[in-house]
Amino acid sequence: MAQDGKKTSPGEFLNQVKSETSKVVWPSREETIRTAIFVFIMMVILSLFFLGVDSVFSALVRWLLSLA
Repeated sequence: MAQDGKKTSPGEFLNQVKSETSKVVWPSREETIRTAIFVFIMMVILSLFFLGVDSVFSALVRWLLSLA
């Protein structure tokens, strides 16, 4: 690498990029779909949780304001 202050030529840079991308372990289609489904399910669960928390706090604030 160019850690000693020398600049890397564009051709050498592209060779390094090609070398590094060949080392990447890409997920399979099945794994990608499974992960996307898991993320969607977690998003729905957390959205419902925060909707509930927000509703409780909203009701609590409305109740406190009605006391005044």
